[in-house]
Amino acid sequence: MFQLGTHGFLLATLSLVPTRVFCSSAEVPDVPNIAAYFGTKTRYEEVKPNLLRDPLTVNTSVLRPPPGEFCSPVHVTAVIRHGSRYPTAKNIRRILTLSQLVHKDATRTSGGSTGLLQELRDRWEPWYTEDMDGQLVRRGRDDLQFLARRLTTLFPSLLSKENVTKRRIRLVTSSKHRCVSSVEAFQEGLKQHWGCHDDAPGYSHAVDDELMRFFERCRGYVEGVENNRTAMLEVEKFKHGQEMEAVRRRMAEKLGLSRHLLTPDLVEAAFFICSYELSIKSIHSPWCSLFDESDAKVLEYKSDLKQFWKRSHGHGITSLSSCPLFHHIFRTLDKAGRPRRSTEAAPEPASILVGHAETLLPLLSLLGLYKDQTLPTASNYHSQHGRSFRTSRIVPYAANLLFVLYDCQRGPRLQMLLNETPLRFPGLQAEDAPLYRDVRATYRHLLDGCDFHRECEGRVEGRGPNTEL
Repeated sequence: MFQLGTHGFLLATLSLVPTRVFCSSAEVPDVPNIAAYFGTKTRYEEVKPNLLRDPLTVNTSVLRPPPGEFCSPVHVTAVIRHGSRYPTAKNIRRILTLSQLVHKDATRTSGGSTGLLQELRDRWEPWYTEDMDGQLVRRGRDDLQFLARRLTTLFPSLLSKENVTKRRIRLVTSSKHRCVSSVEAFQEGLKQHWGCHDDAPGYSHAVDDELMRFFERCRGYVEGVENNRTAMLEVEKFKHGQEMEAVRRRMAEKLGLSRHLLTPDLVEAAFFICSYELSIKSIHSPWCSLFDESDAKVLEYKSDLKQFWKRSHGHGITSLSSCPLFHHIFRTLDKAGRPRRSTEAAPEPASILVGHAETLLPLLSLLGLYKDQTLPTASNYHSQHGRSFRTSRIVPYAANLLFVLYDCQRGPRLQMLLNETPLRFPGLQAEDAPLYRDVRATYRHLLDGCDFHRECEGRVEGRGPNTEL
């Protein structure tokens, strides 16, 4: 199939050695004990805590072709979420409303103030403005620069200096500002690693919303889920259910406020302030004191319900809307693994695709990943603590899904990694890197079908919940 590269003989040895490429003696900042429960607003470091001390830590043993078979990586496709960002305008408005309540209205309504309320008034002033609206922050650029440098250490022959300077690496992004800034930061990270700023000036990437924001173009999804209030019934029920009500009551008591002033949206806004100030400024915000770990788990579940029913397995059309991205990935892998004549140009070594949590979650669902036996609903919170569908772990800022194609003695093999951690294909659980032909056979029904126009332009009526989990 391929010509076996000499790099293959080194891979088995290198994979045994965890590589630390950067050392830092800096103190790890004070981290709230609820930091791992922020859903899609979770820092990448909560998933990879070793990066708090050394953001360039790389463990090459995550590359796992069969130990008895010489293999060489020949291509990697990476689907990456943008880095840490400012709140969206909608959440900024909620934060400002909450700030007004705490700084002005509280004294008139409660007849006094608690110590925590006074601390918020003394130590915290709102600094968010609506023009921030989801833009990438400095830490978000770091997220992507460091990720690029770690992936270069992991795949030195693919993200090589020559491939970077000669622009052989495909880079595609969503049109959203935070994604464009992220793909620029990724390219900066590649250049930093190789010290080649002068050799490859400027940025080189394409903007493709049909590929990276497919959900906007799927009429069946937009009408059947996005704009359909009944699609989110479980979320609304939980939002006003007993678990959320208990969190709201405890927060009102801590602040000395009347409970009716704290809507569920404002409770969530306070939780988000804690998450934003950690991810943007690396500080332990006084807002974090309003929540203990049990509160955080409830708010995480509320967030997961939303993502499950809006972006994942809850409705079949959601995962099917990602068919264009799915087909693009496998076309790229097919091309990289195809036998070629000596006169033909080498296939692209890497494809870097930068999008959103809304890009990754439907694709992961289409691949059959993170499907729990029982659907999460408003009424089964207490039985869902062991669920695999936890967006805090799956799609934090800078989340990344890697498809690594190897040239091996028995034929091409494919390994999948999520957030730099090996992830096995459903139905192929015996191997980290099964034969590529077996992966294609597993997804044959999608490779031969999964027609975007048929699925998305067909009848919207009757697109009920996907109960086949």
